[in-house]
Amino acid sequence: METQYICRYHRHQPKENQCSSSVVKHIKAPVDIVWSLVRRFDQPQKYKPFVSRCTVQGDLKIGSVREVNVKTGLPATTSTEMLELLDDQEHILGVKFVGGDHRLKNYSSITTVHPEIIDGRPVTLVIESFVVDVPEGNTQDETCYFVNALINCNLKSLADVSERMAMQGPSSTR
Repeated sequence: METQYICRYHRHQPKENQCSSSVVKHIKAPVDIVWSLVRRFDQPQKYKPFVSRCTVQGDLKIGSVREVNVKTGLPATTSTEMLELLDDQEHILGVKFVGGDHRLKNYSSITTVHPEIIDGRPVTLVIESFVVDVPEGNTQDETCYFVNALINCNLKSLADVSERMAMQGPSSTR
């Protein structure tokens, strides 16, 4: 199924100076819990460990822009990001970086969340893919390795938070 989802939702068309990749994570929590975290464009810090603060002006809708403060330890302090896609039926989130003091120029990502049943239990498959310019002085491999490492860290944290919420029971999705 992973390959079908990637072919359907995660087809980026990288240019010569860009790289693209996708990361897959299975989470032992129902899709509604996982999606309740992923869809919160206005609160990425709920599961993204490198985000210290996020502010969004106005209503949460396609075209909304968030200002993200990044915790120390990364080669950035801020990121300005735009919500490109939010589909609560298909569980798809699309985000594009439009500014900030980082090296991830023309970064665009798609995250999809898919329900699965494993051993009779509801679990979730999360796929996050991206395309980004390769910064001057770096190779495509180095850039993809760095971004994949960030995404893996975010998805591990998403799994930890989601699985903890699932163990707490149904009221935890509010």
